[in-house]
Amino acid sequence: MQFQKTDNASAMTGNIRTINEDFQVDEIPDFEPSGDGEHACLKIRKSGQNTEWTGKQLADIAGIARRDVSYAGLKDRHAVTTQWFSVWLPGKPSPNWSEQLPESIEVLEEVRHHRKVRIGTLRGNRFKLVIRECVCDKAAVDSTIETIRKQGVPNYFGAQRFGRDNHNIQRADAWFSGDIKPKARHQKSMYLSAARSWLFNHYLSERVGAKTWDSALDGDVFQLDGSNSCFYESLTDTLQKRVDAFDLHPTGPMWGLGELASRDEVNAAENRIAAQFSVLSAGLEKHGLKQDRRSLRLMVPELSHQWLADDVLELSFRLKPGSYATSVLQELGDFTDVNELNKSSKD
Repeated sequence: MQFQKTDNASAMTGNIRTINEDFQVDEIPDFEPSGDGEHACLKIRKSGQNTEWTGKQLADIAGIARRDVSYAGLKDRHAVTTQWFSVWLPGKPSPNWSEQLPESIEVLEEVRHHRKVRIGTLRGNRFKLVIRECVCDKAAVDSTIETIRKQGVPNYFGAQRFGRDNHNIQRADAWFSGDIKPKARHQKSMYLSAARSWLFNHYLSERVGAKTWDSALDGDVFQLDGSNSCFYESLTDTLQKRVDAFDLHPTGPMWGLGELASRDEVNAAENRIAAQFSVLSAGLEKHGLKQDRRSLRLMVPELSHQWLADDVLELSFRLKPGSYATSVLQELGDFTDVNELNKSSKD
């Protein structure tokens, strides 16, 4: 499903992920290895491999259980990415990784640390994306990018959350309806995340359509910029100015048990989305998730671009954890993911 774009969005078309090097992601860690300890922290560059598979290769080489290899965040498979892994090797030397890893996985750095790398221990990710065979009005694209630099983009969850043809949403609906019983923990987690993200995206899409995704409404819950801290307060000129200055951002619901913190018409709109997808919202409550909030607006620091050729655009930017490069791409146009296209043609 295509969620609502802003009025600023350009109408470019083109191809992404033509080759792995067209989608580069570099993790920004939120820890400093101590230099000694039971965990070997590895900075790894990989091409065309997903994070879980890479973790299994490290575990097999080290001769340990897969659960003793950890990482800060999942990274795209069809990309060139750098990220940190930790491998638990108490009282053991590190194996010679380079001799046993495939060419698609390279250890750039190894440092010992006293604790494992945990999910979420990152400050964000840097992206470098190349769009090929662009068809567009270059001036319009340049204008869109400049506006994104100033005001950000709608903070949608990426389509990968929902699976191909929204498969994860279909499975979540079937699970919550009692038609299936997923046994694996990772499947349950994936379906719960997909359902929650689906409701949030629909609410955000309504706000984008109403042109209120980046402005304050009376009844909104606000999030401090650079923080997960949220609060409700009746709208005042001071709050509006803080939103306009990007010090605060309006939020939407991450559905779960408990009362919504929003008020008035905002509260009614959030409940209306939950009622529209009543099986999903009830399922999230049944499985114990708690009400939470997520910013409707995503700022895009360090955004720059250059035309490598008349029909080739390169973008560079940084995003905070939990946000998606596809949210930026959506505002630029509609693109064909060549890797996804190739997979579909083989099915």
